[in-house]
Amino acid sequence: MFKRTPSTSETTAPIPAVERITSVLGSGVIWHGDLDGSGGIRIEGAFEGKITLRGTLVIGETGRVTCENIRANMVIVAGAVRGNITTQKLEIRATGRVWGDVVTTAFVTEEGSFLRGQIRMEESVDLELGPAPESTPAEETDATISS
Repeated sequence: MFKRTPSTSETTAPIPAVERITSVLGSGVIWHGDLDGSGGIRIEGAFEGKITLRGTLVIGETGRVTCENIRANMVIVAGAVRGNITTQKLEIRATGRVWGDVVTTAFVTEEGSFLRGQIRMEESVDLELGPAPESTPAEETDATISS
């Protein structure tokens, strides 16, 4: 009776890779190092290091990130971030906490969110991500698992 008929654009258009979460750092994991690449990443554990990402970075409610500077196309914070954020779009959820300065073109917050730092809104933001890495057929073959 109340069925919604999906439009053709909803059923045939794939979600771009920069908007999908392709990797998860679980809640029991503590990671020290650099994170660089393409795709979407969700952090539910603790991360300390450098993040440069062509895609979406989600810091979940249990996520704790300490970085000098996070660079990603889109950053969604529901956990805690200590460090500066440079992004095209920043979203701080009600449970999100950010200690650091922000440079962005779009900024969204929910009631209850926290930000201690300065926000600089720009017409465009250069993320300084460099060229996207290309995979070679040999790398794709090595990545497959055969039985």
